[in-house]
Amino acid sequence: MKKVVSTMAGVVLEFLVKPGETITVDQDVVMLESMKMQIPIQSLVSGVVKALKVNEGDFVDDGDTLLEID
Repeated sequence: MKKVVSTMAGVVLEFLVKPGETITVDQDVVMLESMKMQIPIQSLVSGVVKALKVNEGDFVDDGDTLLEID
């Protein structure tokens, strides 16, 4: 199981992908807000989005799993 993790602490503003969608390496998949800045989180792997592990509006820490990839 591959996953995309947060690279910093912040609030999940929006998911840019949905379950069942095919993604590629370096694709923006989640938009975080940290210190009043919008930060895109990119996937380091390619595959199909299996599950979103947090909700929009949730606070996440560095290293938290944001979504799982098949």
